[in-house]
Amino acid sequence: MKRILSGVQPSGQIHLGNYLGAIRKHIEMQKNHECYLFIADLHALTTVRDPKQMQENILNLAKAYIALGLDTKKTVFFQQSAIAEHSELCWILDSLTPMGLLERAHAWKDAKAKGTKEATVGLFNYPVLQAADILLYKPDLVPVGQDQKQHIEMTRDIAIKFNQTYGETFHLPEPHIEKEVATIPGTDGQKMSKSYGNTIDIFADDKTLKKQVMGIQTDSTPLEKPKDTKKCIVFNLYSLLATPAETTSLSKKYKKGGFGYGDAKKLLLEKILDHFGEARKTFFELDKSPKIVQNALLQGNKKAKALAEKTLEEVKKKAGLI
Repeated sequence: MKRILSGVQPSGQIHLGNYLGAIRKHIEMQKNHECYLFIADLHALTTVRDPKQMQENILNLAKAYIALGLDTKKTVFFQQSAIAEHSELCWILDSLTPMGLLERAHAWKDAKAKGTKEATVGLFNYPVLQAADILLYKPDLVPVGQDQKQHIEMTRDIAIKFNQTYGETFHLPEPHIEKEVATIPGTDGQKMSKSYGNTIDIFADDKTLKKQVMGIQTDSTPLEKPKDTKKCIVFNLYSLLATPAETTSLSKKYKKGGFGYGDAKKLLLEKILDHFGEARKTFFELDKSPKIVQNALLQGNKKAKALAEKTLEEVKKKAGLI
């Protein structure tokens, strides 16, 4: 059975892009893989500076995964910051990683160019911490979106450098990317991201969720005219949740004309509420029982730490630190 590892930042509400791009994949893969999944709270420090908000985000992310079907008995579900080995391995890898490699990272270049995030050392060093996150658990596959493929390639480069310097230690993980769900569009057409404020939040209250869906940008095609399904964000999102028959039905309405974008948005809202109905119910029930979530993470932390300690001991011996 192949081992997979992935992490999700607790940087805000869980949105449709998180689910379609990562969470759904994680939950499906736990059936046939040995899964390690972590809450990447150390990475979130580059954007979340409010300690109360950080704690709330961590709890909400854990609740969301459990509500959406994560089996914490099958999957090692843990909190990154609870495993000190992540930070320690990061420094060891820092000592081998060329500056030029990090300067080529798309996320770093975008942050500087767009100014959407403060260009901190933490953001610059993100790929090395991510490499430590991955290499500690020696996974075979790392499920990521297309935009994260470069970081996995950088992880492989860093692992190769360590192996060449100190001897064979890490095997090279492969990125696992579902091409058809590589990038999820937000309400403005850009990649759905909290950074752009263009998300559809799965666990928002009904009023907020409706406002987000009805606010999706569309073109000015008149009601009576046929509409282009390929360019429509609403249709794109609907097709990611709907059955093939439902998608075909909506496509016919678009091509026929006389069907407005407002009607399509209502169908999308209904689909979201139907698809996530049980998960939303469980999520809000967990509000009353936070210890269920906290205990699940504590158990996951123990399992993750056992493997992380073993890997770090091997690394430190190779590097002459012990």
